[in-house]
Amino acid sequence: MLSKKSQYALRALSYLVGKNDEGPVLISDIATAKKIPLKFLENILLELKKADILDSKKGKGGGYFFSANPAEISLATVIRLVNGPISMIPCVSIHFHEQCLNCNQEHCGLHDVLIEVRDASLAILEKKTLLDIVD
Repeated sequence: MLSKKSQYALRALSYLVGKNDEGPVLISDIATAKKIPLKFLENILLELKKADILDSKKGKGGGYFFSANPAEISLATVIRLVNGPISMIPCVSIHFHEQCLNCNQEHCGLHDVLIEVRDASLAILEKKTLLDIVD
């Protein structure tokens, strides 16, 4: 399941894509338009800024804007930044792989099925960009 944080991040980014030609967007405008709690949104946008997806400008005419091309930012990238692994269990994760705590088997049927689920999800999420989720 997609975390609330990931949903908020994607909703905020889709709003920014729609406003991309208008210059920096105030965080309060994003929060109001997308019904995202302001404090939660501040933290999300800071994470996206640290990852060089967004940048911000202070003062009059300030706000958030893209520092990277939204057409080149995959949904998988955003989800991994804000949520972590895309896979359903840690032993099938590509970037966040861990051995499952309760599993001591050499072979696990669930592992095999969830690798297929991961691959199918990633095939879509890595191909789709922020432009694909604009309202």
